[in-house]
Amino acid sequence: MEQLNYTFKNPQLLELALTQSGADSAHNNERLEFIGDRVLGLTVAALLFEMYPTEHEGELARRHAMLVSTETLASVADKLNLASHIRHGHMTGGRIRHIMANAMEAIFGAIFIDGGFEAARAVILAHWRELAAADATAPKDAKTALQELVQKSGDGALPVYEYLEQTGASHSPVFHVRVSALGRSATATGSSKKNASINAADELLKILAI
Repeated sequence: MEQLNYTFKNPQLLELALTQSGADSAHNNERLEFIGDRVLGLTVAALLFEMYPTEHEGELARRHAMLVSTETLASVADKLNLASHIRHGHMTGGRIRHIMANAMEAIFGAIFIDGGFEAARAVILAHWRELAAADATAPKDAKTALQELVQKSGDGALPVYEYLEQTGASHSPVFHVRVSALGRSATATGSSKKNASINAADELLKILAI
């Protein structure tokens, strides 16, 4: 994958990072994803700390949540044409974006193991620095934006969030949450109940905007 601008000393790590558990239950990218998630999170946090010296913790946290979200990871994976390289058992419907995001994190984990933190950091910054600079002001949390929309409508009832289920491996769980407001509802997944709730709110905002 030349687009990564990184040459693996151990190419088997890249192969493992691109192997989803549905393709191989014993040898897959889940452990690398676990590390890559942390490497990405720290790198993006440090980048935001450097780029936005006057913003408070809440603003930085909202930027961070957006930049490490499933959709952002999947969008970078799209640019790298990652889907065509992933070994998977079943990649259709709503799982596609999640699988692509997981593989992206696993690649960062693989680079960290292969070349160390600075190597992984350099690859991440090559793709995330521009994304981090895209918004002059910190984005609103989707849950906050949805609540404000409901309040402006005069409906009176706040959005209702419902935890549905947890799937995935124990060390890499996927939470499913549904949110209802203004007579409509949306369901989404996330790596935590909080992230799933934010993603569900974002999906409902898209529906209500139609």
